[in-house]
Amino acid sequence: MKIISTIFIIVTMAITSFAQTYQMPAENEPHEGTWLQWPHQYEYGMSYRNSLDLTWVSMTKALVGSEKVHIIAYNSTEQGRITALLSAASVNLSNVDFKLWQTNDVWVRDNGPIFVRDTSGNLHLEDWGFNGWGGDYNYNLCNTIPTSIGTAISLPVIDLNATMILEGGAYELDGKGVFLATKSSILTQTNASGALAIRNPGMTKTQAETILTQYIGVTKFIWLDGFLGPDDITDAHIDGFAKFANDSTLVTMSNSDLLYWGLSSTDIATLNTASNVSGTAYNKVYVPLTQNNVVTTFGTNLGYKGSYCNYYIANNVILVPNYSDPNDAAANAIIQALHPGRTVVGIDCRNLYENGGMVHCVTQQQPLAAASSSINNQIAEEYKIVKNYPNPFNQSTNIDISLSTNSSLQIIIFNALGERVAETSKTNYTFGKQTINIKADNLLDGMYYYQIRVNDFKTLNGHMIVSN
Repeated sequence: MKIISTIFIIVTMAITSFAQTYQMPAENEPHEGTWLQWPHQYEYGMSYRNSLDLTWVSMTKALVGSEKVHIIAYNSTEQGRITALLSAASVNLSNVDFKLWQTNDVWVRDNGPIFVRDTSGNLHLEDWGFNGWGGDYNYNLCNTIPTSIGTAISLPVIDLNATMILEGGAYELDGKGVFLATKSSILTQTNASGALAIRNPGMTKTQAETILTQYIGVTKFIWLDGFLGPDDITDAHIDGFAKFANDSTLVTMSNSDLLYWGLSSTDIATLNTASNVSGTAYNKVYVPLTQNNVVTTFGTNLGYKGSYCNYYIANNVILVPNYSDPNDAAANAIIQALHPGRTVVGIDCRNLYENGGMVHCVTQQQPLAAASSSINNQIAEEYKIVKNYPNPFNQSTNIDISLSTNSSLQIIIFNALGERVAETSKTNYTFGKQTINIKADNLLDGMYYYQIRVNDFKTLNGHMIVSN
């Protein structure tokens, strides 16, 4: 366990106060890929591994269509076993690659790398300290994973092991500078019964904020107290009950469900009044807990309900934890409506949930090498687009696009609930002005959203109204 003294923190801040600053891209920005640490038997046994395999197969299958899936396998034997599992599930392996490193467990969100950009937009990898959620679990193998990844993919590694213990699931970012977290999962805390969460002994909130401002790019902090207890390994990681869908929308639970989760009335009030850097309150969207207590696939009743907030935003899909529960469909529909440009995929997390986590806990995004703003600017220079006309329309509508280069175009249409209802095939167009016609023959009256993809990048979202 790494003990950080107050004196050392002050010295560190003095040295780094005029150093480079970094910004962590939002999860919904374009990914190069997603990192997964595949379950194995070397820490918790064969039953543990076997109970989780299908969850990892499902995540990989959902992700490979739009981004790389980087799988960390314990050894070559495990790589062969995983490859066989994926092949049996008809997973396209062309977008899968393997790294052979030993790990203690599967929680790459917490022990894995944090990808950030410097002020010039260059991608770096941060290796924060990890101590098994306060020293509760073995962590020595997992703690080396970020540096191993940085070396393997030739990215500069910023070693923060001696600066701060920080788990990726402990905080949420809105992409515009707001940091949302609980103090119980970041700062060393003691509750009334004497339970202790040892993350950063001697570190004050002010000192933590100084470090996070420099290395994550935070300009506003929203702190909840959180809670400690034997029923929560993470000491109230924020991603269990709150998530930014975008820079204006916060997904969370009802007040009664937040109380059930363990939050205090003070924390609930703080969450309900949360606002962005400009002081504008976030739009709040509430997803339910499961209707019933979660039961694993092998019949164990866990005795508590499951959360849907712990979902993962990938390039073209949203991975949502599902529990074979009546509320799965409702939660999926709510989350789908928030992400009309992506397709919700329910991932069975019943067995994973027995071990304290869900989808977001076991995924970690790697942003594209070029900053997304640069990518968007580059794409914008390649074409000019006119919103559809006529609008409203009853039979068909047109979209004019001027291309400076030959490009592949696809249009995807979503209804007001975010459900994909129609799409064109990917079609190659030559440079110059092109008109794409969209027919409404099979669409009911109402509002629809469309997304135009140029060369498989999301380029523009628009809306149209069908009125027959």
